Amino acid sequence: MMTIASCGTVSAHTLGLSAKTAIPASKGELPKQVFYAKATISSRLKKHFTDQVESITMLGLLRSTNTGLAEGARCREILVLGIRITGNTPEDVLSFIASRRASGIIFVIVRDADAAEDGTAAAVRQECALAVCRKAPGRIGHIAESKTYVGPWKPAGEARLALRGTTLDEAWDSFCAQAILGDDDGTDLDARIRRRDDIASLRAQIAKLERDHGRARQPAQRNEIYAKLHKARKQLDDLMA
Repeated sequence: MMTIASCGTVSAHTLGLSAKTAIPASKGELPKQVFYAKATISSRLKKHFTDQVESITMLGLLRSTNTGLAEGARCREILVLGIRITGNTPEDVLSFIASRRASGIIFVIVRDADAAEDGTAAAVRQECALAVCRKAPGRIGHIAESKTYVGPWKPAGEARLALRGTTLDEAWDSFCAQAILGDDDGTDLDARIRRRDDIASLRAQIAKLERDHGRARQPAQRNEIYAKLHKARKQLDDLMA
């Protein structure tokens, strides 16, 4: 039986992906230098590669031939890339790696969590987060820019990737939804991301206006702030409806 590649304790198997998509252990690990040796990068980015990335491992490669899905107009393959890190997620590293590849990459980020005491010994736990780089939903008249989205951390043994859709395009959108929104429904993804971001922005705006209203002493100022607060609350109610 083939030994498959793993990033810490995470592999294509633990993620729930088909064995047909798994990369052999002998071909999985990629030297970090491969990604930037022939590129001009900043000293800051190189330092993040060196100091924050412990290892980079190909965990899986999804194609129409090993998934049964039709090729997409945007995606002909999807790479599942394990990134073992120390500390916080180096988003600039993920963005740089994604920019070097035409097809989609779902990043599986693995790090050691705080040690959990087990009697007198400390058992090291690992945790995992999914991440993707994709064009952020743009406003009309604005140029869409790439953005790195990192999902929540969870115990490594609980990390899963559900393969959904009939084409690789649909599978990619589903993977993005799993990393960004926490569900596997990839339909209307840009609109749903924009709605989530708008809700978060309005909530932050409302919290600030409430603080400002509480501090205001002049009646005219209080009335002006309250009008803005009422408008923001109405916008939030409409989005949540």
